[in-house]
Amino acid sequence: MRKAAPASQHTALLIIDVINDLEFPGGEKVLPWAEKMAAKLPPVMRRARAAGVPVIYANDNFGNWRSNFTEVVKHCTRRGARGREVTRRLVPQRGDYFILKPKHSAFFATSLVPLLEFLKIRKLVMAGMATNLCVLFSAHDAHMHEYAITVLSDCCAAESDGDHDVALDQLQRFLGARICRGEQWKG
Repeated sequence: MRKAAPASQHTALLIIDVINDLEFPGGEKVLPWAEKMAAKLPPVMRRARAAGVPVIYANDNFGNWRSNFTEVVKHCTRRGARGREVTRRLVPQRGDYFILKPKHSAFFATSLVPLLEFLKIRKLVMAGMATNLCVLFSAHDAHMHEYAITVLSDCCAAESDGDHDVALDQLQRFLGARICRGEQWKG
């Protein structure tokens, strides 16, 4: 008789737009949140990797349709980029997955669904920027695809406490997302 797979084998950590230069209107307001996120997210990623949970980066392509993930990292760590240090702390490791996205949702016009199907994922743990935009839009689409959703509240960033808190409330109320802190999620 075949053993049931551990729950971690059906879970992925989806990290949204953390490779980011923060050079957009409002980016200066996101920066303090992003710095806090960049301190909280690495231990979560280490636990995920140690537990065999796939780490998937879904990142904006910054309108550069001929780019690849290496070029996006290079762009975001360039001298003078507001998000340079945040990006440096959150760069993917060997074995992590990544997709580039053209719009807010990690699901829209990307290969995320086939990747999740290939990995047999049913649960998504989500973190990233911005809580009230790309994380919210991605969670909405994850809900439409019937994935169970957990959002790590201290591993997300927004322009303000208000934006962040309203998004978390909507994620919980309307999408049934579990909201917890990074250290509460065990991988």
